[in-house]
Amino acid sequence: MDWRLLAKRQWPLALSLAGIVVAEAGSIDTASGWWQVPGVLVICVIAVLAPRRPFDAALAVAFSIACVAGYLRFLGVAFEPHFFISGANISTTGAAMATIAVLVRESSRWRAVIGTLLVVGAMIAAEVLGWPVVSAVEYRDWEPDPSSYLFGACIMLVLAVGTGLYFRARDAERASQLAASVAAAQNAERMALARELHDVVAHYVTAIVVHAQAGQMNRDADVLPVIAASGNEALTAMRRLVGTMRDGDSAGPAASSSLMDDVRSLAAESGLPVRLSFDLRDAVPQELARSVLRLVQESLTNTRKHALSVSSVDLELSSGDGLLRLVVLDDGVASGVPVGGSGGYGLVGMRERVELLGGTFSAGRREPTGWTVRAELPIA
Repeated sequence: MDWRLLAKRQWPLALSLAGIVVAEAGSIDTASGWWQVPGVLVICVIAVLAPRRPFDAALAVAFSIACVAGYLRFLGVAFEPHFFISGANISTTGAAMATIAVLVRESSRWRAVIGTLLVVGAMIAAEVLGWPVVSAVEYRDWEPDPSSYLFGACIMLVLAVGTGLYFRARDAERASQLAASVAAAQNAERMALARELHDVVAHYVTAIVVHAQAGQMNRDADVLPVIAASGNEALTAMRRLVGTMRDGDSAGPAASSSLMDDVRSLAAESGLPVRLSFDLRDAVPQELARSVLRLVQESLTNTRKHALSVSSVDLELSSGDGLLRLVVLDDGVASGVPVGGSGGYGLVGMRERVELLGGTFSAGRREPTGWTVRAELPIA
């Protein structure tokens, strides 16, 4: 764990233990009693740093508690004030509980069990080592009730383990939610990439196939420059798409400051008899204009792929009441086999694009012949 993250996470525990140690130091009566302070500080520091290496911290805390209790017994003093019958004080008990909670939260099951048993064993050892010193001074006239202290110790152990299990479950839930969010984001990126590939590359490749077939049928060499131009456009679009994926910018056609000019350019490139009608009363944002160009491009590509005997394509673009409206009508006859085959994703991608922008989309056959595409997109 990073030191900055550790400090952000552990500062409440550090302040709490520091305050308890200071309060306990104020209750020390004998000079030899001050020997507990260095050992207690070491135990508290290890507890604060426990998230970095939980199992090692549990071993170090258990060893430190046993060592402090041992040299206090050697000096003939006890923890002041001792929290249980004769053993560790409040700060040591709090550090042990915090270490167990971190261990249960972050370590494997067997490491958590072993580390917890070692810390509990060290606390019991502190009780046993401190008993002869404390009993000789404090328990000469009456005998303490071990069952009440044992009950309190069990409550604290359950509280420490329960806290660790709670945070462990919450971490697992958070990791699951994060994994689901990452999967959803990756899926959205794949869908966006699929739309871009279909809308950009398929448009120019379809033009190449159409002109190549026309050249084969008519033995017309004049289509070769058109095929070359469409190939260059396809390569440019692919490079733009790859650059977008590398740089992280949003992909899309290069929209100029004039949406009408861009639509005219797409209509001219399509080679279809397109009749344009514009009634734009509102300024169209650049991002929205780029999506409209995608819809126009895909609509004209579908007409060229799926329709025969097209005598006119009516393209209307208007705005009003906060909406941008696009209508594309053709009078072609549905072909049995579309040029280059069909993956069936064109209308799906158009509908997804419109719905992502909060608009409505519809497409269907006209009577007696032809196809209609309608889209309404909010401008704001």
